[in-house]
Amino acid sequence: MLPHLLCVGGEDHALRIPFLGELRDRGFHVSAASSGDGTAFSSAGLAHRTYHFDRFDSRGADLAAIGQLARVIAEVKPDIVQSFDTKPNLLAPFAVRGAVPVVRTINGMGWVFSSNGLRARALRPAYCALQWGASHWTASTVFQNTEDKAYFERYRLLGNSRAHLIRSSGIDIDAFERVRARGPSPAALRQQLGLGDAPIVMTVSRLTREKGIPTLLEAVSLVRQVRPEARFLLVGPRQSEGPFAIDQAAIDRLAPQVVVLGARSDVPALLDMADLFVLPTEYREGIPRVLLEAGLAGLPIVATQMPGCNDVVTDAWNGYLVPPRDPRALAARILDLLHDRGGARAMGRRSVALVRREFRLGVVVEQYSDLYRQILGERFQPTQAEPSSRPALAGDGGAHRRPSGEPE
Repeated sequence: MLPHLLCVGGEDHALRIPFLGELRDRGFHVSAASSGDGTAFSSAGLAHRTYHFDRFDSRGADLAAIGQLARVIAEVKPDIVQSFDTKPNLLAPFAVRGAVPVVRTINGMGWVFSSNGLRARALRPAYCALQWGASHWTASTVFQNTEDKAYFERYRLLGNSRAHLIRSSGIDIDAFERVRARGPSPAALRQQLGLGDAPIVMTVSRLTREKGIPTLLEAVSLVRQVRPEARFLLVGPRQSEGPFAIDQAAIDRLAPQVVVLGARSDVPALLDMADLFVLPTEYREGIPRVLLEAGLAGLPIVATQMPGCNDVVTDAWNGYLVPPRDPRALAARILDLLHDRGGARAMGRRSVALVRREFRLGVVVEQYSDLYRQILGERFQPTQAEPSSRPALAGDGGAHRRPSGEPE
């Protein structure tokens, strides 16, 4: 009998289809539940159920989402539930209430734990209480970096659950390369976007204040005083980000240096034409998927000294780490990399080797598979499946509705 795993996530859950497909190849029966569209899951041969929650609402809508998710779980009858993302990690344990084991993956701590604003600090005790309550119906809490694990242990938020460290959700290198190969050439993309031979600084992120976009825009103003030919490519959603979204006028003031593309499904191809990658996040990230993709594309990286970012970037080795909310430091490191092209390429090569060695999807999925076996015990021992004839996984390489680090 194959163990049945239900994987619960948010609107970007389709990004985890390669992860779920790999688990299926290891002998698990896999279903998914998310607040997003189920088309990509169906294309990949994965059963999908939809439930709804509001990322910006922490009141009655969450109670309704718990009820919806409880009904999904009762109908699917999984042997184990895996959840990702901030809200699903709270909703799933309360929906299950001990009926089946739950594994939660803390892939970033979210706005409440990242912001120093008054509202975030006021909400933090309530969210800590929710995390503590959810942990009592959680078999295992997985962390993607040591700092988040230490935070939960320091404030006793683990409850009855056991803590495990599994770095990242993994990256499907073959799928990334397929999407990269199918996309237009860097020269064609440059022509299509009107970028010519300009140096390109790229970021893939939700265009929000918490992701450090205001800091990046201030850095653009500083960089263009020295390198006015440089172009900053912003890839990711803005209008869907509610009260957190950056003001469009702030972006428009920096044209033509700033080019906004919105959410894209061809990120691997876009990375190929960039000279360096920037992630100015102020979030406590898990392991940002976008940093793994940038590293796999051979780009040097400038990121903030935040949990998750410093698990991928080693300062002055494969990029630079700068303090959050420091546009001068960010601009200085961008200029360093634009000036020293040979050093930048060497850093990019180190990133490729790092991602291939430590963050391959197979390495990560094997750790999850071992954890599920431990929790389920001897009754369920999945065996390695024969080479699969399943359809190609939809969204290979990441259909970037919302990156993450959240996602991602």
